Amino acid sequence: MTVELVRSSAHDSDVLFAARVSTQGEQTLEAAQDVDADVQTKRDRGLINYLMRDRHGSPFEHNSMTFYVQAPIFVFREFMRHRIASYNEESGRYRELNPVFYVPGPERNLVQVGKPGAYDFTPGTPEQTALVGEQARAASTAAFEAYQRMLDAGVAREVARIVLPLNIYSSMYVTLNARSLMNFLSLRTKREGTQFPSFPQREIEMCAEQMEDVFAELMPLTYAAFNANGRVAP
Repeated sequence: MTVELVRSSAHDSDVLFAARVSTQGEQTLEAAQDVDADVQTKRDRGLINYLMRDRHGSPFEHNSMTFYVQAPIFVFREFMRHRIASYNEESGRYRELNPVFYVPGPERNLVQVGKPGAYDFTPGTPEQTALVGEQARAASTAAFEAYQRMLDAGVAREVARIVLPLNIYSSMYVTLNARSLMNFLSLRTKREGTQFPSFPQREIEMCAEQMEDVFAELMPLTYAAFNANGRVAP
């Protein structure tokens, strides 16, 4: 999975001016206009933690992060369940798709154990791993050959693409704020000590982990408060 930060306007200080306008009004304008402002005091850090702990969420929305993501289409289906972001995806109607398909590596757990909503996944046998790789490659190759035959015969791209499987790669831009990202991370990562445990599919978790690394660097105090308060989006 490929995740790259394209652009951002996201700082811990963004949380502070947004929160303080409720009590200070126009006195917050100078801080809001200072794009290089940083969190300086214990009081500032305490405010961020208070907002997170008591779930005063709107101050965490005054920022923006745009990511470029390359992943299989089945991962994008899960991404777009999150209706708290903006998406623009590569179009199979307007361009010929590349023959790039996802095949799980040997480190990918294959056996599902447990009940719905609380599954664990354990490693497969060498035979299962070999079977998954063999069948995924065979199905992907056959599907892309059918796709190419239809294109060569003059069939429209939007029709030819219907035979392509969910493991073909696509690309998109996704833009969201810190509050939305924390909601995404709370649902798409599995972490010990979270207030509401989640059991995500591994492939979308791989994307979430890369987005989390960026978030931790851009807004370290907000990120720390998120973790300290059970990874619950405010």
